[in-house]
Amino acid sequence: MSQSPIYKVQFVNQGQTFEVYAKEVHSSNLYGFIEVEQLLFGERSHLVVDPSEEKLKAEFEGVKRTFIPMHAVVRIDEVEQQGTAKITESKGGVVTHLPFAYDKPKK
Repeated sequence: MSQSPIYKVQFVNQGQTFEVYAKEVHSSNLYGFIEVEQLLFGERSHLVVDPSEEKLKAEFEGVKRTFIPMHAVVRIDEVEQQGTAKITESKGGVVTHLPFAYDKPKK
């Protein structure tokens, strides 16, 4: 019996790198966004509590799906098992955006 895939999604948001786990990731109908659904977080019964995971749980509580701008995504991996969701500070790293082609409005 095959297990449904788990995806690790890393993206940049306001100078921080977010790492979340989800059951579904795909291109969105909203142009330029990645759609992430069914976010996964660890069980609350653990004795050791990670403050960054708790912050992520609070931020995404009640969220059915989230739309992440493509230019903010660092990487998406399919993983064998869920890890700990976390937020880390970006240490002066510069994210270079890919060139974005768009149609100029006609006058």
